[in-house]
Amino acid sequence: MIPTIRQIRYFVSTAEHGQISQAAIDLSISQSAITTAIKELENATGVDLFTRTAHGMELTSAGRKFLFHAYEILNKLSEAMMVKVPSFDMEGQLNVAATYTVLGYFLPHHIDRLSRSHPKLQIQLFELTRDAIEEGLLSNRYDMAVILTSNNVNPDLSTETLLSSRRRLWLPSRHPLLSRDSVGLKEVSEEPYIMLTIDEAAHTALRYWSQTPYRPQVRLRSSSTEAVRSMVANGHGVAILSDMVHRPWSLEGKRIETIILRDPVPSMDIGLAWRRNVEFTPAMDAFRDYFRRVFSIGQHVPA
Repeated sequence: MIPTIRQIRYFVSTAEHGQISQAAIDLSISQSAITTAIKELENATGVDLFTRTAHGMELTSAGRKFLFHAYEILNKLSEAMMVKVPSFDMEGQLNVAATYTVLGYFLPHHIDRLSRSHPKLQIQLFELTRDAIEEGLLSNRYDMAVILTSNNVNPDLSTETLLSSRRRLWLPSRHPLLSRDSVGLKEVSEEPYIMLTIDEAAHTALRYWSQTPYRPQVRLRSSSTEAVRSMVANGHGVAILSDMVHRPWSLEGKRIETIILRDPVPSMDIGLAWRRNVEFTPAMDAFRDYFRRVFSIGQHVPA
């Protein structure tokens, strides 16, 4: 039996969440539908993809291998849905600035698609801090930027949010908090905390922590997402980070679980930015139109 795309999506969501209940919420379907799909996949492959535990669903060795191929299948499908006749009319250069997180976890895939859609459009990327990006946009050194729009407060910039990435609590496998029915910042404050500092992450975290009487017990501050991932996976602390940078395993192959907190934690919003009232060039229009099309953004937002 050839697996269906539906089964593969259900499998990936369960692998990422580590729990059928959370995958069902994410996909807005019943838990029984996911359970059935996984059983069908296991019957088709002839191997167990998950080990069922009291804490959820843990991938087996075969499951990890299958997940690698599942990601490839879904990525290829996504690319196929974006098939478009290349436009050879669009020429020129576009200077685009982006922050570290955006370049590392969001932008490269879309730049690849854009280069295929507009092969004569030369996009020059610049990795910069937020302050440098804002200064560069206002001085016309950069045409556009892809930034964390949730942190923008500059009245001289226009922004358009493309994606809101939920922030969750990251924990190592079998952490005691996984057995709780509800976890909030109070419980998190009682654990050693690994603080990511890149792209104003620490500033954002302290902003929502300040709305409560609790404070994180910071064991380590690091600008490396992979360092935070490894520290959490190895049981040295917990962290609150967005789904966009989440991966189910550390570099050492250890599982990272996630929990949705009961306290309000703002999402990490990613989007476009440009100088307010700037006159859009055809290249800028093509860049913005691509993202609006991919993320189904309305076409009548003023520049």
